Amino acid sequence: MLNRSGRFNPADGEAEVKYLDGDFRVIRPGAFVRCVVTGTPIPLEELKYWDVDRQEAYVSPEAVMQRRAAG
Repeated sequence: MLNRSGRFNPADGEAEVKYLDGDFRVIRPGAFVRCVVTGTPIPLEELKYWDVDRQEAYVSPEAVMQRRAAG
């Protein structure tokens, strides 16, 4: 995404995140991560659901259930 100066700002793109128990750590700055099930961008400030073992983010509890059902 271009900022006001017309330059690309990497902090507006997709973040790389390390998911921890009850928290996460941003490895590469960005504004969002993608739900592994739906592909929906999830703003970091709205990120609530993830799997520590799989290192995956989910947009909703329903997406978590879909992923677990799929194996």
